[in-house]
Amino acid sequence: MDINLHNVYKIHLVSLNMFTEKYRPKEFADVKGQEKIIPRLKSFVEHKNMPHLLLTGPAGIGKTTLALIIAKKTFGDDWNHNFLELNASDERGIDVVRVKVKDFARTKSIKNVPFKIIYLDECDSLTKDAQQALRRTMETYSNSCRFILSCNYSSKIIDPIQSRCSVFRFRPLSEENVSEMIDKIIASEGLECNAAAKKAIYEVSEGDARRVANILQSCASVSKDITEDSVYEIVSAAKPKEIAEVLAFSVAGDFVKARDLLLNTMLKHGLSGIDVIKQIQKEVVDFEIDNKQKLDMIARCGDIEFRLVEGSDEFIQLEALLASFAK
Repeated sequence: MDINLHNVYKIHLVSLNMFTEKYRPKEFADVKGQEKIIPRLKSFVEHKNMPHLLLTGPAGIGKTTLALIIAKKTFGDDWNHNFLELNASDERGIDVVRVKVKDFARTKSIKNVPFKIIYLDECDSLTKDAQQALRRTMETYSNSCRFILSCNYSSKIIDPIQSRCSVFRFRPLSEENVSEMIDKIIASEGLECNAAAKKAIYEVSEGDARRVANILQSCASVSKDITEDSVYEIVSAAKPKEIAEVLAFSVAGDFVKARDLLLNTMLKHGLSGIDVIKQIQKEVVDFEIDNKQKLDMIARCGDIEFRLVEGSDEFIQLEALLASFAK
């Protein structure tokens, strides 16, 4: 049988494509979960006039995707020459603003658009001095350049920059949005995914579209049939019922069983103390106990999480948490 090596090579390359890039939206209409934001951004592009933008919200919900769509729709085929993308977490010092940003901002666009666009991702990582320099640059070159700033926490951006931007607050994807995204990918890739698996993907992704795509790609590399078990195995997370069992034993006063089960669960899934605390906190909310007990348990989770972040021994702290539940 003749084998076309060129075709085999192309198929191999396609199989290696990252789902996050392969299924990144190319049109405004394809972006899910930000229905109130899209019309305003689309209007800026149609009128070829826009203010500086500040896109804020959790990771993986479309901030970079929308910045790229704005650039491509504004400049067409010449978007690469009129768009500069920088990641502030890699280049966070004042020299980046003084050199790279200023050199790009001072030149005019090569398209029939009166401005170029600089996209600064994770700008909440910029130092205060760099933010002050950026503020001055935004003022000086406002006629020839527009800035799109992206951050997870707008509170870390100085007020003078926020006041110069139109602020758009993004929200995590809803379960319906995540389900639509999953349906699109599994249909395109020839995968199978049942309702329980979709629910699990939504729970562990917390509305992060990038994480949804990565989970699906990881599961698909193992099997075409994606199940709830495979999702939790891939992401190294405990199933909700496992954590619920730990809580049941501890609240019933059986500290030893609760501790042993929690230790086994951590070892089986390779969980860190912080991972466990977050999952316990989620399960406490839905646990069938008195509301006052829930308040006390969640407050205790907060105390233990702080101690873990400060460097305390995670096993001792988790045992202390279960002991407080048992009491």
